[in-house]
Amino acid sequence: MIDPKNSYRQVMKATSLFGGVQVFNILVSIVRSKFIALWIGPTGYGIAALFTSTLGLVNGITNFGLDRSAVKDISFNNNEHPEKTPRTIHILRRLIWFTAILGSLVMIIGSPWLSEFAFESREYTLSFIMISLALLFKQLSSGQLAVLQGLRKLKKLAKANLYGNLVALLITLPLYYFYRIDAIVPAIIISSLVAFIFTYYYSQTENIEKIELTNKEAFTEGKPMIRLGVMLSISSVIGLLVAYIIQVFISQTGGVQEVGLYNAGFVILNSYVGLIFTAMETDYFPRLSAIADKIEAIRKTVFEQAFIAILLITPIVVVFLTVAPLIIVLLYTKEFTPIIEMVRWGILGMIFKAVSFSMGYILIAKGDSRLFLKTAIGFNVLLLTMNVLGYYYGGLEGLGISFLVYYIIHFIAIRVITKIRYNFYFEEGFYTIFNICVLICGLSYALTYIENPYLRYSSLLVLSLLSVVFSYIQLDKKMDIKELISKIFKRNR
Repeated sequence: MIDPKNSYRQVMKATSLFGGVQVFNILVSIVRSKFIALWIGPTGYGIAALFTSTLGLVNGITNFGLDRSAVKDISFNNNEHPEKTPRTIHILRRLIWFTAILGSLVMIIGSPWLSEFAFESREYTLSFIMISLALLFKQLSSGQLAVLQGLRKLKKLAKANLYGNLVALLITLPLYYFYRIDAIVPAIIISSLVAFIFTYYYSQTENIEKIELTNKEAFTEGKPMIRLGVMLSISSVIGLLVAYIIQVFISQTGGVQEVGLYNAGFVILNSYVGLIFTAMETDYFPRLSAIADKIEAIRKTVFEQAFIAILLITPIVVVFLTVAPLIIVLLYTKEFTPIIEMVRWGILGMIFKAVSFSMGYILIAKGDSRLFLKTAIGFNVLLLTMNVLGYYYGGLEGLGISFLVYYIIHFIAIRVITKIRYNFYFEEGFYTIFNICVLICGLSYALTYIENPYLRYSSLLVLSLLSVVFSYIQLDKKMDIKELISKIFKRNR
């Protein structure tokens, strides 16, 4: 029988690996954001955000979700039918070339209308034509990453991300210094190219058996992969479209500068807690897919993932609430301080997101694409409505509040759906820990309103330490952290 401690340690190992990469990426992001904010300002940030969100939207429409459905197929075959894995990988690579070329052509042909929609003029038509190159490299990169993820080559996956971000930073920063706003498009293209080079290199280090494969065979045998991918892609496109509409609404209501502030705020949120959700996507999803037909194993795996996620994210939230103003000025400039309240509200939603995403992956792992699509449509309509109303009535702070309320509703709805559909529920004791974590985070937010700065920061510091101690005690009960540290030291002697 498998030692229960080992399964928790496996989750922590993956989280630590990609958490380390994420910390490095945050440092890279700090350097990039600080200098770019100085050199192009909120307006330039807004322009860059509209370019990248348009790129993401077209990519989501034309990639047929292969970067996600392929992970499921490769992971399953690698566990159950290893002899089929090379053929599955070659089918994916052939299909990815098709979608990459298709996506680039769509962006080139549609460039005048994309410019009109994003900027209300055709001034940026040539820019969108150039960005089609970035889309080509982006899709090819996603194919290589899917191979590494499906094979669960986590170290290579981490290295590809780490080196790609670092090299892209070193190349693009001088461009921003010399060319300012004019560097936005070249920087997007170069970053995508660098990412492709590293992902291609690391995927090629896997000695995949060469398979003779015609285009007809690739499309015929790849139909199940495409079918599931299309369903997942539709839900992703809806999400991207909603994010795009929100940015366009903000741009047309408050100006491009407000779009820059909005994106800066959520770059902070996504980077700050990204280690949790990056680990979910890269390691948790393939593990869950392998046991999709065993509900008891699913309950155990989801419990472990959600348990570790909330205990890691709680101290992160408390510390963030303590130093949010400093982080924003450090990352950007004083021009970006209007986003402080937005990110404070938004970070509270992340603890609900950690649990709801842990449960939500059950739908994808089971291949329940129709239900997944229905929930994606419903949730995104809700998100769009709440964000538009939040910004209209409360500005940037209203957006932060709307995200918190959305993730609370998302958590409740996913809990009900997974219970009714799959008879999923958490083991006894989970919600006690979860409620304590929510209480700690809520109290931390309340303390930020204390007017006396000495009393405010001393109270938040004490609560930060208490949250760390609480998380450590709970994790130690499941993992025996002292024993784990002792083993690591013995191994390194």
